[in-house]
Amino acid sequence: MKNKPYYLNLFLVLFFLQISSVTKAQYERPDKLYSSSGIGFSIPVGETSEYLEPKFSTTLGINLGLGNDGLFLYPKLSLHAYKYQQQTLEAGFGTLVNNGRVTTYLLNLALGYRKIVGKFGFYGFVGGGGGFILTPEVQLSPSNAIATFNNKTNTMTMLETGLGAEYSFGKVSVFLEGSFMRGFNKIQDRRFQSFPLSIGIKPNLSSVLNGKK
Repeated sequence: MKNKPYYLNLFLVLFFLQISSVTKAQYERPDKLYSSSGIGFSIPVGETSEYLEPKFSTTLGINLGLGNDGLFLYPKLSLHAYKYQQQTLEAGFGTLVNNGRVTTYLLNLALGYRKIVGKFGFYGFVGGGGGFILTPEVQLSPSNAIATFNNKTNTMTMLETGLGAEYSFGKVSVFLEGSFMRGFNKIQDRRFQSFPLSIGIKPNLSSVLNGKK
């Protein structure tokens, strides 16, 4: 399980490099290809707030323009972190976890639309995907002398929709983005839902690859 984040990142990098090579000669739009890197928090809502609390999170993604209008494809990897307060004992475990850490590796593929007004850009997107959410477990020995810590891998499918705004400084834009993420699988017998909020940068790879200022 320790190698899953590495393979997800490697797959994402190779996939995006392939997109770049295929579309390099087709940059009619100033926003044809962006990479994005964001930091922030993912705020649990509803039943999810009973067992999760927000911690520092990151996101990685790509905006690939489709055609000559404002449509774009938006694959995004969400590396969110939460504080974990276990509510229900897992089968085979006799101890609840308090102040644990939950991490997510969720890949969402969305379709979005961007409107550029001068140096500002405004966009919305909707999509779906899935991945893994790791929750901690602790097992005590019969004498309570040894505690064994493990991570349970929870498979998660989801929908995500969101809005964002960005400001261009030439080859780099600064963005602010908020979204709603709804999972179809349960953790601790409760639905997974959250509001990710992030701020970050989007290098304009269209400009860089074409050598434009």
